[in-house]
Amino acid sequence: MKAALVYTSTTPELIELLESEVRKNLGEDAEILSYQNPDILAKAREAGYVTTEAAALLAELFVQAMKDGADAILNVCSSVGEAADSMQDFARYAGVPIVRIDEEMCRDAVRRGRRIGLMATLPTTLEPTKNTVKRVSRELGRHVEIVDCLVEGAFGLDQEKFKELMVSYAGKIAEDVDVILLCQGSMAYCEELISQTYGKTVVSSPRYGAAELKKALENKGC
Repeated sequence: MKAALVYTSTTPELIELLESEVRKNLGEDAEILSYQNPDILAKAREAGYVTTEAAALLAELFVQAMKDGADAILNVCSSVGEAADSMQDFARYAGVPIVRIDEEMCRDAVRRGRRIGLMATLPTTLEPTKNTVKRVSRELGRHVEIVDCLVEGAFGLDQEKFKELMVSYAGKIAEDVDVILLCQGSMAYCEELISQTYGKTVVSSPRYGAAELKKALENKGC
């Protein structure tokens, strides 16, 4: 069994956390392939959206994973989640499912509450996640209210300063929401701290993505 993890940009904390979740779900015998191209996120951040070139670079990573024998692919970056969606037909035809790290998280957040706070450090992550929440809420027949929380100045901070800033910004929306959704996988290590601080349900994507990756592999009979 081979599972591919496709990153656009990452941190050591995200790699460690995500691979741990994947191992919990797939077992120690699974082979994990890892791909990364930071130019994808850099180009999306610069333009404010996923450009043609950024989408093409993402597709190249997916295709390389397929060439390398991956049985399923986990798309780790929420900023390019909609680009990954657009490649689903090709993935099904190729027999290598592409799983989004954040889709089931968004679905679970919609099940858990009507007022959902979205925390992100980048507008290019906030907007696609908002679109996903809206889409899955329609699929589930639930109307939700979305509260944006763009955590300014957080991108690139060390872990402790990042946690402090995340907790501070979460306090600005905690009273107005039922669920706080952390849009970026790299925020996951703040989940428990924010939940304990404000007594709110907080969701982050790595555990959801790993579980959905397992389902995709099981559906293939792997």
